[in-house]
Amino acid sequence: MYTVNNTTDVAEIFKNHLKYKHFAKDKTGVKTIEVIGASFVADKPAIFGTPNEEYIKAEIDWYQSKSTNITDIYPDEDKEPPQAWQYTANIHGEINSNYGHLIFSKKYHKQYQQVLRELCEVNPDSRRASMIYQRPNIWREYKENGKNDFICTNAVTYYIRNGYLHAVVQMRSNDVIFGYRNDYAWQRYVQEKLQQDLYYEGIKLDLGYIYWQVQNLHVYERHFDLVK
Repeated sequence: MYTVNNTTDVAEIFKNHLKYKHFAKDKTGVKTIEVIGASFVADKPAIFGTPNEEYIKAEIDWYQSKSTNITDIYPDEDKEPPQAWQYTANIHGEINSNYGHLIFSKKYHKQYQQVLRELCEVNPDSRRASMIYQRPNIWREYKENGKNDFICTNAVTYYIRNGYLHAVVQMRSNDVIFGYRNDYAWQRYVQEKLQQDLYYEGIKLDLGYIYWQVQNLHVYERHFDLVK
């Protein structure tokens, strides 16, 4: 279990693991560096490397569309979806992990609106303003029709405390390089949207922390050079 202050501390843990060759292997036999039970303040948009802002915008737009087909990531461009999404999708391009679909759609109970209502009308000090991304039937759905998509984010809970809007992100699994950067951008987007919508409801708040809690935070061997 690693509870540290921020992303700089997380980077140092990975550097030490690499230095002393503390490796694990993934299901394909590839070496990884992993931290189990990581908890830290997500104070930067990247732990290693630089975010791809062009792709991040495309992914957030896709999430907002609520489409569960990866061909819609670049709907107006002649570009292939990222390989990670191609590996995840079934033969038709369908996936489970469109995060906008999971929190905005009627199918999953309009969780964003439920959280907004909870914080506006029910109890601003609530401990149940949660958007649940994971679901029990993922055990069946993650592999249907050739998918490989066991949703990585479990839930995100929002707190109003001392004039700030904080978020606690709880994840099953998170790749430090691409996963964290893109997930951080999405979570910051949702936090800022919620802050704005609360303002429209007469609740003025400053943007608070994002607390990042990950069951397995990892770097794949192909990215060890970024850790160095």
